[in-house]
Amino acid sequence: MTLGIIGLCTSVVFIGGPLAVIGLILGIAALMTAKRTGAGRGKAVTAVVTSSLAIVVSGLVAVFMAWYANKTQECYQPDSFHQYTQCVRQHLN
Repeated sequence: MTLGIIGLCTSVVFIGGPLAVIGLILGIAALMTAKRTGAGRGKAVTAVVTSSLAIVVSGLVAVFMAWYANKTQECYQPDSFHQYTQCVRQHLN
């Protein structure tokens, strides 16, 4: 559960993706254990849900970053930050 929550919080900076995958695997294992023992099912479900959400958010961030880099690739050699922002605005409009 902890890895899923940390993964969800850090999924915007790509660290959350690998943490969430580990959290998902452990959450599924915990669900199987909870099915046998009858204890801890709530935490296991929380781990699976938060880890899944973190994986989805990490994927969406990666797609957005690739799209943004593709749209603004001509702006990466500016002389100043002001020129960079003007170039990005021009390419995104």
